[in-house]
Amino acid sequence: MIFRRVLAVAAAVALAPLWAGTATADDRTKGSEKVRFATFNASLNRNAEGDLVRDLSTPANTQAKVIAEIIRRARPDVVLINEFDYDENGTAARLFEQNYLSVGQGGAKPISYRYRFTAPSNTGIASGFDLNNNGATVTTPGAPGYGDDALGFGNFPGQYGLVVYSKYPIDLRNARTFQKFLWKDMPGALLPDDAATAAPADWYSAEELAVFRLSSKTHWDLPIRIGKESVHFLVSHPTPPTFDGPEDRNGRRNHDEIRFWADYVRSAGYIYDDRGRRGGLKPGEPFVIAGDENADPNDGDSYGQAIQQLLDHPKINSRFTPSSDGAAEASALQGGANTTHTGDPKYDTADFADTAPGNLRADYVLPAKWLKTTGGGVFWPLSSDPLSRLSGVFPFPSSDHRLVWLDLKL
Repeated sequence: MIFRRVLAVAAAVALAPLWAGTATADDRTKGSEKVRFATFNASLNRNAEGDLVRDLSTPANTQAKVIAEIIRRARPDVVLINEFDYDENGTAARLFEQNYLSVGQGGAKPISYRYRFTAPSNTGIASGFDLNNNGATVTTPGAPGYGDDALGFGNFPGQYGLVVYSKYPIDLRNARTFQKFLWKDMPGALLPDDAATAAPADWYSAEELAVFRLSSKTHWDLPIRIGKESVHFLVSHPTPPTFDGPEDRNGRRNHDEIRFWADYVRSAGYIYDDRGRRGGLKPGEPFVIAGDENADPNDGDSYGQAIQQLLDHPKINSRFTPSSDGAAEASALQGGANTTHTGDPKYDTADFADTAPGNLRADYVLPAKWLKTTGGGVFWPLSSDPLSRLSGVFPFPSSDHRLVWLDLKL
């Protein structure tokens, strides 16, 4: 578990986002109780271990500069970044803050985060088993088929990891990680079935289930100290519900990774964390769920209405849906699978292939029912906006996902 407190804090007052028309983060945190939470699948993943550290060691990486400018313009107070390769010393997380976020570029002022958190991910950890049942057990990182046999898909340990940056202190003593929680220990788990046998739910053997973890990356509960209150930032990145077969092992895992937070905020007793502490969130504790959930409420390949487990949850406030004009425009211009979608395209947060699945709402910031939402949005400018250079079209200058934020009054 890596945590660093950054002593150098930028003193400059930041400009408001050119496209948002809202108060700056500095105004919000100094003069009011409003806090901006955000999630961003930034695609800051690389093909080999150490490559991200190398790319971030200088302030010259083109993609990282664009990602950082998006964050500086959105100016979240607390932000989760998905698909950020983990390294044991947290070097990449430190370098991104030091060489990119804290540096003003592209007309956007620097942004400083005194606190950050990163921890190991299940991605790219060898399982020692043939998890895709193709007859071969691959244990050499980067070899063909290795990712499918790893505890979470990845070419090396930590690929596609997570990092959280915060302007507010992170309560490390009460932080919880759930990287090692076993899928079989979730009551009623949607374990996949091998149709070639008569036994139910037997895609994975008993020996495999004894090591198979629920989280394809990891799940974290990070209490963020805001004034006298702690807000639990509940973050994760469930697997895409695709890249499998008729057993739908990834779709089922995605569903249950999402379900984990639905049960957690209900204070489910079956849950245990990586330190052996049992139980979910205490009743009445404020929380914000964030991440690339890889599930759309209307379209795509999700299993069993997966995201509705959160959107329809009695303890979650999903009344406000972040949107953008750029998403609606992209759907109309790109056509293809988008023309068959039933969901309103202005709520899309990811620009996927036009053949399939089309653009989707995949990324979410969902607060507790009793937290008031005062605004929010998706960073997806119209093509006529000068800032569309930051989101762009394929091949994307930043990511195929868009930053999503909510402003909350605590």
